[in-house]
Amino acid sequence: MRPCIGFQHRLWLAKCWLARLFHCKPMTQSETIVCKPTSWFLLRAAAMLAMFSVFSVMFFLDGSTGYRKKNQTFYLNQTFRLASEEFKKMNDKGTLTPADWKNYAQSQSVAFPKDASLLPADLKQPMPWPAILQDYERMKPLNWNLLWKDYTSEKGLNIEAPEEPFSAQKIREQWIVMYFCLTFVAITAFFLIRTLGRSIKADGEGITTQAGIRIPYADMKRLDLRKWDTKGLGFIDYEGMSGKGKARIDGMTYGGFKKEQGEPAEQLMKAIRSHFSGEIIEYASVGEAEKQDSDSATA
Repeated sequence: MRPCIGFQHRLWLAKCWLARLFHCKPMTQSETIVCKPTSWFLLRAAAMLAMFSVFSVMFFLDGSTGYRKKNQTFYLNQTFRLASEEFKKMNDKGTLTPADWKNYAQSQSVAFPKDASLLPADLKQPMPWPAILQDYERMKPLNWNLLWKDYTSEKGLNIEAPEEPFSAQKIREQWIVMYFCLTFVAITAFFLIRTLGRSIKADGEGITTQAGIRIPYADMKRLDLRKWDTKGLGFIDYEGMSGKGKARIDGMTYGGFKKEQGEPAEQLMKAIRSHFSGEIIEYASVGEAEKQDSDSATA
């Protein structure tokens, strides 16, 4: 007769199947648990990489062309204001002729700053006043803002001019921040690529950390689990044939705690605890603490 399979055994088989399907698997004497980088870590690292990359591009555009074009717009806008004031002065008595205004306007140029680094690299100087400012009939109503609107629409410029020009320091700051963002891009990419090739392994004799350090269970002296339930962090103090140091077990980064995946990191920690014989440090739950107090009072 075929022996009856109990409920506990069925549950154990189901857990084994789920764990094999995902990040790591329950360990028998001859098996190894392998916890790989979690989607939680990879998604956040990828988001940071994308964010810093976008910032780098934005600051690059502002430093290389954006602020310079805005400066060009500012000085052109000032020229329209100035032209309107000059026309008003010259035509104060109503004797200004179209020829006189055109001769005067043709001899003027936009008052750009001498520092070429503040302006677009392809801007040719000196730049004559725009043709629209040389038109006597269009200047006569003294509606320079309407002329500015027509001019910017024709040239594809932003009608909203800055209140003040951007200084060389402001432009230089864009480059500095861009280099900072690029540094963060490099750092994030480094850790992302490095983590992708790492894992935490546990077998019947010991563990291999994400840094590649092999620690036999016999060398483990202390297991600190005070942050395991809240942050998924555990720390192992070890000393022996593997050397001396402290290993960090990051369950959120390696394995994870998703129930649908069999809680790989939790399975890893259970495997470690089943072979661990040293000192364990962990916070007692509220229920356990109350039970301990009750037992002490009864005693």
